[in-house]
Amino acid sequence: MTIDRVSAVQDAFDRYLDSAQPAPFELAPGAPLTEGATLTAGQALEIFEDQLLSRAIDVEARRLKTTGRSFYTISSAGHEQNAVVGSLLRTTDPAFLHYRSGAFMMARTRRGHEAGIAGDPVLDTMLSICASADDPIARGRHKVWGSRALWVPPQTSTIASHLPKAVGAAFALARARRMEIEPPVPHDSIVCCTFGDASANHASALTGITAARYASRRGNPMPILFVCEDNGLGISVETPRRWIRDTFSGYPHLRYFEAEGSLDRIHATVKAAVDTCRSQRMPVFLRLVTVRLWGHAGSDIETAYRSREDIRRTEAADPLLANAKLLIRTGAATPDRLQALVDDTRARVQRAGEEATTRSHLSTVAEVIEPLAPWHESAVRADAAARVDPVRRRDFWNGELPEDADTPVKRTLAAHLSAALTDEMLARPDVLVFGEDVGRKGGVYYVTAGLQKRFGQTRVIDTHLDETSILGLAQGAGLLGLLPIPEIQYLAYVHNAVDQLRGEASSLSFFSDGQYQNPMVVRIASWAYQKGFGGHFHNDNSIGGLRDIPGLVLATPSRGDDAVRMLRGAIALARSCGRVVAFLEPIALYHERDLHEEGDGLWLSDYPAPGEALLPGEVGLHGDGDLLIVTYANGVRMSLQAARTLEQEHGIRARVLDLRWLNPLPWKAIDEAAAQADRVLVVDEARATGGGIAEAVVAHLAESGCGRPLASVRATDSFIPLGPAANLVLIQPADIVEAARALAKR
Repeated sequence: MTIDRVSAVQDAFDRYLDSAQPAPFELAPGAPLTEGATLTAGQALEIFEDQLLSRAIDVEARRLKTTGRSFYTISSAGHEQNAVVGSLLRTTDPAFLHYRSGAFMMARTRRGHEAGIAGDPVLDTMLSICASADDPIARGRHKVWGSRALWVPPQTSTIASHLPKAVGAAFALARARRMEIEPPVPHDSIVCCTFGDASANHASALTGITAARYASRRGNPMPILFVCEDNGLGISVETPRRWIRDTFSGYPHLRYFEAEGSLDRIHATVKAAVDTCRSQRMPVFLRLVTVRLWGHAGSDIETAYRSREDIRRTEAADPLLANAKLLIRTGAATPDRLQALVDDTRARVQRAGEEATTRSHLSTVAEVIEPLAPWHESAVRADAAARVDPVRRRDFWNGELPEDADTPVKRTLAAHLSAALTDEMLARPDVLVFGEDVGRKGGVYYVTAGLQKRFGQTRVIDTHLDETSILGLAQGAGLLGLLPIPEIQYLAYVHNAVDQLRGEASSLSFFSDGQYQNPMVVRIASWAYQKGFGGHFHNDNSIGGLRDIPGLVLATPSRGDDAVRMLRGAIALARSCGRVVAFLEPIALYHERDLHEEGDGLWLSDYPAPGEALLPGEVGLHGDGDLLIVTYANGVRMSLQAARTLEQEHGIRARVLDLRWLNPLPWKAIDEAAAQADRVLVVDEARATGGGIAEAVVAHLAESGCGRPLASVRATDSFIPLGPAANLVLIQPADIVEAARALAKR
């Protein structure tokens, strides 16, 4: 919206103050603003000041943008009544905020000052708007509302994708207490999550609200306050009249409140909603009626989709104007006092804006990516090597440890993972395992079999069927001090929820400069080769959507012993560095026993002793020869089969490099192995253009001057069909043999 409409709203407000007459009496600060009100005159004046600060910040952002000195103009103008919510919540109530939450943050900071928490919300916000490296939350990486001290984890979401993790945080509050883990906020805290009326229609919003209702219906405490700031518009698309009320007011297991009208009425409703959520520990939906002034952002030409009459009608509903009239009419303030407050506020914000424009920006790649992927190797190794008391562990296992010689030692990958999870849960009381069917059933492939009986329903949870909710719970649990290990049943199922990993979980450390983290290890039953069972949705070989996520660690074992060591390393990495890890487990190898012939048992392995772990960058090398085969997961077993054929039938000796870690790729190990080979063949079971690792490895070796002949074998660009036809589009050992022979001729 052009600057003239900003000026029009400001001028109308100023004209009113110039002409207003004071009330014939003065209201004491501690007196109710109106008869029977929950809001005192003093509190109303404080809220009004916070709203003025927010409005002045919006004006200053636009002023600076006209001279190219600021970079963000989505404003809170018209949404300032959310300051009431900020004033009624505690600074220990985690708040996941919509981008129009300026007044909320001003009020939140005021509450922080009352609690002895220092901070200048005006300068901090202007630094963020100007993308300054001195911004205390994101260090100039994005304009976000956030504060470590005030428990406001930063959000960049515009589509309510932050709701699932807010729900997860609310669930984790009570769950931590049951697990005897002290959360970083008091047990009677509630979680607040704000969003717009248009975003309320998004799948992630509905998923979050449904998950909260479902958990509450199951008897779990769910103290979450959903605040829908309803201004009637989603950029240019109108929200149907009464849509939010008609949609959400009738939901069972969700208390509904509606706040509109004068400031005192809004305060009473918001207080009732907050008190209900805190005392009854249940989901509460609060519709806060707002207006949107000045378009969606500074670049939005509002007249393209709204009439001037409609725009003027909205401007006349300016909440600051309405609140000023109420304060003067009730005697809570005189026009002169409010004018002085306005003048002081505008001057303060303008000074902060000018100051912010003088501060430096991030100037190097290293500065930008510093919080993206924390890595403290010594801490991770120490954490991975930690062992539970041997006597306690033996008692827990009833005297039959998985590595003991007097029990069947060599086991499958699934059996080893099950044992490793048991050991990790025994050693780490903060671990929470959850997902569809993981508890009573023990998972589709029985990897979690017995865990719920051993550790109880408090720590091993059967969730409802929704991957977005599962990953949201993981984020909230990680934020609240737990170590979540969620399970996604199939790789194909993670795609519908991948934004919870990309846009939310993996970006949190980046946009908070490492001040907030949500550690987790997401176990995903992955890859194909199930002998045709299940078709596409149970045989998926696409990881492009995961490899594309900055900072996300991708691990994929091929053998049972490696799986145990890698899982230990992944958990230690999450715990010590706050990292998000996707642990891709090859379904086809879960119960595989043989390598070359039926009954040879060569794919079984011993259980690694506690303390043994593998970390990112540590690869596996099998065999010896001039041909280097670089691969992972199912490709390791197939490449070893192909290597035997190559040597026995064609006189070609091969060495197989098991990458183990697909993000970040182990470049040092790849370079060292390639330097000792005459030729390099990359066997990538992902689709040719499905975001596998072949392109990256071949490009790296070529660009680094490897000088060796290079080739790759990749799966066909196709969904995987049912039955034997699956083998037509997936890599087979014969394909590896053929590619190796062709490469040997170069």
